[in-house]
Amino acid sequence: MTFQVSPGVDWQEIDLTTVVPAVSTTKAAIAGVFLWGPADQAVQVTSEIDLRNRFLTPSDANFETWLVAASYLAYSNQLYISRAVDANTFNAVANTGVVGAQQIRNQDDYDQLSASLPVNALYWAKYPGAAGNSLRVSICDSASAYRSTIGAPQNANNTVEFDFAVGQYSGTLKITNSGGSNTDAGADATAILANIAVGDILTIGNNSVGVQSVKVLSKSSPVFISNGVVTATLTLASRIATNANVAQTTVNRQWEFYNLVDAAPGTSTYANTVGASGDELHVVVVDQLGVFTGTRGSVLEVWEALSRGTDAQAEQGGSLYYKNVINKSSQYLWWGGDRAGAVSNTTVNIVSSTNISPLSIQMAAGTDSASESIIAVSSVTNAYDVYGDSEAIDVSLIMAGKAHGGTSGEQVPNYIIDNITEKRKDCVVFISPNQAAVVQNKGAEDDATIAFRNLLPSTSYAFMDSGYKYMYDKYNDKYRWVPLNGDIAGLCAYTDQTRDPWWSPAGLNRGQIKNVVKLAWNPGEAERDDLYSAGVNPVVSFPGNGVVLYGDKTLQRKSSAFDRINVRRLFIVLEKSISTAAKFTIFEFNDSFTQAQFKNMVEPFLRDIQGRRGIYDFKVVCDGTNNTPQVVDSNSFVGDIYVKPEKSINFIRLNFVAVATGVDFSEVVGQF
Repeated sequence: MTFQVSPGVDWQEIDLTTVVPAVSTTKAAIAGVFLWGPADQAVQVTSEIDLRNRFLTPSDANFETWLVAASYLAYSNQLYISRAVDANTFNAVANTGVVGAQQIRNQDDYDQLSASLPVNALYWAKYPGAAGNSLRVSICDSASAYRSTIGAPQNANNTVEFDFAVGQYSGTLKITNSGGSNTDAGADATAILANIAVGDILTIGNNSVGVQSVKVLSKSSPVFISNGVVTATLTLASRIATNANVAQTTVNRQWEFYNLVDAAPGTSTYANTVGASGDELHVVVVDQLGVFTGTRGSVLEVWEALSRGTDAQAEQGGSLYYKNVINKSSQYLWWGGDRAGAVSNTTVNIVSSTNISPLSIQMAAGTDSASESIIAVSSVTNAYDVYGDSEAIDVSLIMAGKAHGGTSGEQVPNYIIDNITEKRKDCVVFISPNQAAVVQNKGAEDDATIAFRNLLPSTSYAFMDSGYKYMYDKYNDKYRWVPLNGDIAGLCAYTDQTRDPWWSPAGLNRGQIKNVVKLAWNPGEAERDDLYSAGVNPVVSFPGNGVVLYGDKTLQRKSSAFDRINVRRLFIVLEKSISTAAKFTIFEFNDSFTQAQFKNMVEPFLRDIQGRRGIYDFKVVCDGTNNTPQVVDSNSFVGDIYVKPEKSINFIRLNFVAVATGVDFSEVVGQF
């Protein structure tokens, strides 16, 4: 309360309404090889379509990781993906010179490297990988590059003729020098060809033979035919369809993407206000090889009327400088440098572009990382490291994907357990055995799976299933063997949605596996006994009941309540929720008021969990018995929370007792 020195009314609010918040328990995570997307960075996807758009489709190099992620998304819509790349994965580049191999993994990488990137690299693919080689960048930075009439000779002794023959996919540029000079004819041929860019649209013909627009696919270098005659060939995308041969001294050309923008590059409003001109440019990104869209030549992005002014502002606010706009908003490009003749500067000092034709560059030099089978363990663990900090990213289910590293693939699962789940203590990792243990290993699956499990530690923060499923890969029209850990994590997410995290995800009610053609092996009862004793949860195909998760044990070998997944996840919820709420007690006084406030905050939350069948009973102690003078003097605070968790039914015994007609049931009930 404030002290007043003159009459008046003072008031204040005191908020004592702190409650224990709900926490997310259904966000999952995976790391592994993908063909596109940022590397070593968590990206959230919400559906299989989103997965495909952000990380492309699966291939023979990464189908297990990809389809594990897709399997999870069949049950839930919250998945983080961290892409793993090795040191030989490079970004594609659009360059005007020789540029060395470069890896730009993500935004942080670009920010650190941008000042030292080669200046003749105009654009870099946004992410490393060969997929970037599918991109083509077209730049139009002047009115002449947008549209012009070409053919006027620079040498007065030269005559120009464009010949387009009916039915052909090509045309000929012919330069004739009246003095028979190849040099003079060649100079004009070179100058005219410089005005024609691959992709340009030429308008040919006339009113008598018809007018036609044709696209230039390629152009040859000048060829000396005879004394003073030079020719060059233009390859066209369409057949000449006019009624007769067309010969003309000039042609009208337009930028290939002229119809995707409103007008030729000119002067932005901002440049006009500071007395500058000619600062605008257009940039178009094309999926030239069809890797991203499935259709060659599809336009991916159009950036219209951006500015080369480094300080230029858009009318609606924000930067108009083309480097900033593309780096912030493009899904495919990082800016690398200015095109020659169209250099960036402060807007007031902008010089209009000297380029007379657009520039089109096919990106190249992108390379893929090693396949998921042989990529270095360190590359995969680096990708998983992004999930190591519980304060930076909130996940509760981690999928190990494909077993990788070591003699049986145990290194990556062990790394996740030791360095992520056991340290965070708020999430569970889901593990499948290595493929060799269960696929085409008839008769030895049981022993091989248990041997794999024995390579893993005892922990309640890990859950292992019994193998692989056979599923259809619609992107490659083939069937694949895929680990089941994506499905098992998905069952936990599904259980959270339909019940609560403390319900078991196993059994016929909630344990149905999706998208299964068949299992790699279907463990029988004796094999299930062996697996369950070792802490491996069988996945079983029951006739008429589908494929079902038939176990809910964690990898904890010690017999306790925490050897069941539902109890482990119950305590994750309790610990995350109550500890989050307890943060608001820090720096308060450790007195009876604060202790009572804490207790009154926690008890309603636990009663709610009890009402939802998560716990049998509970007790919260937070008073002078555990907050002794010594605890108070050490600036500490203690709250003891005792919980009796509910247990899932794993074993059912049914006794059918036949009794004689004259026997009273009270005589036999409870005797067996």
